[in-house]
Amino acid sequence: MSPNERYAALVKAFLRKPGVTQEGKGFGSTSLKVNGKIFALLSSRDEFVVKLPRGRVDELIASGAGHRFDPGHGRLMKEWLAPRPSSSKNWMRLAEEAFTFVRAQSR
Repeated sequence: MSPNERYAALVKAFLRKPGVTQEGKGFGSTSLKVNGKIFALLSSRDEFVVKLPRGRVDELIASGAGHRFDPGHGRLMKEWLAPRPSSSKNWMRLAEEAFTFVRAQSR
């Protein structure tokens, strides 16, 4: 399954949740938002990206599951993880984790 197909399945599932929208552009791509704040996206380079607490991102990077997201200007985003294509991390679980994190911040 391609990154676009995997992301489309995520979008379909998350748009059923209250407060979730897919609108505008975030980091150069259409993004999933909860209460107006981005929690997941598929970048213009077809990288799946989620917003997680910095410590969780550090942990996932240390395990080899991904890298900090660079939106293209050479500045790595501390709370944004781009899982490696070869990672065994489930996109839906990461998106759920990101959704919960961002929803709690946006209250």
